[in-house]
Amino acid sequence: MRIKKIVDAICNKYQTRNPFEIAKDEKFVISEEPLGSIHGYYNKAFRQKMIHLNQDLDDEERRRTCAHELGHGILHPESNTPFLRANTLFPIGRYEREADYFAVDLLYSDDDVMEFIQYSIPEIASCLHLSPQLVEYRLSIMPKRKSYYA
Repeated sequence: MRIKKIVDAICNKYQTRNPFEIAKDEKFVISEEPLGSIHGYYNKAFRQKMIHLNQDLDDEERRRTCAHELGHGILHPESNTPFLRANTLFPIGRYEREADYFAVDLLYSDDDVMEFIQYSIPEIASCLHLSPQLVEYRLSIMPKRKSYYA
C-alpha cells in the first residue's frame, strides 16, 4: 500500500500516468540503446538519474519498462541494481518486486482495473499482459467498495 500512495501522489502532482512525462518532470535522462536481451535498467551517476531502454522494444514494452525503471529511480534512487547483481551477494529481489508494483500501480489506475473485475485472475493477466502475481497484487490493494448485493 505504501507504493500505491507514492504513485498516487506522483500522479496527482503531474496529472498523468505516463511514465515518460513523469520521468521528464522528475529530471531523469532517458536513453535508448542496444541492450541485447535486457529490457532496461536504472542508474544514477554524478547526481543524474538515468533510465536506459532497449531500443528494440515495441511501444508497450517501452512504456512498461520505463515505468519499472522509474520505480527504481523513485523508490531506490541510490541503488545500482546492475552493480549489485554483478558484484555482490545482496538480494535484489525485493527491489525488483517493488519496481514491478510501482509500474503496475502507475500504469493501471483503480478505474482501469475495475473494468476487468468480473474476470478471473488469469483472464485479467492475459488482457493486461501482466503476470498473475502482479494482477493479484493490484487487486489486493484496490479500495474496498461497499457491495450493493450484501
